[in-house]
Amino acid sequence: MDKRGNDSMGKKKKKQVRAEPDKKNISWLCSSDAFDILCGGSYTRLIDNPEIVAAVNKICNLISSMTIHLMENTDAGDKRLKNELSRKIDITPNRFMTRKTFISALVREILLEGDGNAVVYAETTQGYLKDLQLIPAGHFSFVPDGYGYLIRIDGEPYTPDELLHFVINPSPDYPWKGCGYRTALKDIANNLKQATATKKGFMESKWKPSVIVKVDSMSDELSSPEGRKKILNDYVANTDAGEPWVIPADAFDVEVVKPLSLTDLALSDAVMLDKKTIAAILDVPAFVVGAGEFDSEEWNNFINTRIRPLCNALEQELTKKLLINPDWYFRFNVRSLYAYDITTLSNVGANLYTRGIMTGNEVRDAIGYSPMEGLDELVILENYIPQGMIGDQKKLKGGKEGEEE
Repeated sequence: MDKRGNDSMGKKKKKQVRAEPDKKNISWLCSSDAFDILCGGSYTRLIDNPEIVAAVNKICNLISSMTIHLMENTDAGDKRLKNELSRKIDITPNRFMTRKTFISALVREILLEGDGNAVVYAETTQGYLKDLQLIPAGHFSFVPDGYGYLIRIDGEPYTPDELLHFVINPSPDYPWKGCGYRTALKDIANNLKQATATKKGFMESKWKPSVIVKVDSMSDELSSPEGRKKILNDYVANTDAGEPWVIPADAFDVEVVKPLSLTDLALSDAVMLDKKTIAAILDVPAFVVGAGEFDSEEWNNFINTRIRPLCNALEQELTKKLLINPDWYFRFNVRSLYAYDITTLSNVGANLYTRGIMTGNEVRDAIGYSPMEGLDELVILENYIPQGMIGDQKKLKGGKEGEEE
């Protein structure tokens, strides 16, 4: 064996001792619990804020609840197609998820984790669509490439044509990339977290006395906790509820004070303002985040100006990347989300039926009823007089009202 090896094996290495880090003295002017109440956390994720989650979940639930129609342009107007492709997209876009689950996860990623972007890999087998796989937000990134870009999934580069890339709020620097709401909502989320912490700390605090008992400072009992408890037990605690306190006039002075309330802290107004700001940024009605009451006109405007544009972003990307036939396109059934009562729907359906625009069974289907025999034909106006027009047939024939034949 090499002598040097023996020597090196026999030598003991010096044990290196790491120097202790310098300790800094930190002084607190309040307890750690009080500091948490006053200052809150340093960062609040958007998914941890209940108001933001409520608004995003509402949008996700609405979009995912709509059926997705495969449409075809024809000379007589657009008609719905029902085939294996339409069933795949509308029923089982992913073999592990239903359409509702898949679309809900997709929209949530666009609004929150993906910061305005969502990437989907379309898996095919022998030219047929097999699965739409949603890529988690932390696994993809975008790399500018001249005027275009590449999408990296776990380091592997893909061109935009190879993937579905859903975008909202295009970036001013890279129009192909979306921008989310993280920056706009960050401070508001922290404000709401702080308000919740302050309210929780206030409600749990024991320093909310409503009665102050002043005792002569020269009293021996006042100098110790045991003595103070003895005073309360002798003059206050031993008195039955409803009975007056009997205390020495010269030694005690009782004062009633009004404890500080949440109204005095003005938390309610500030929280309501922050909730309305969140609603405005996410473009949802204020009542969705708990600020205000339901209003049908506001709701319908929300469907038309917020839900419909989000659906358009999904429709156009699905149509562009999945369909070859130029006459086909995908469309979400947005009309199903408008808030109309059954009376309004029935009246509209009855008018369309009596004018020969819809069949009776189409009307029944629109209001959720099953079809009936004999209602599959359109009304022929020449041989049909609507109930509301009975009595006016003379006018239609050129006669006078009230004139008998």
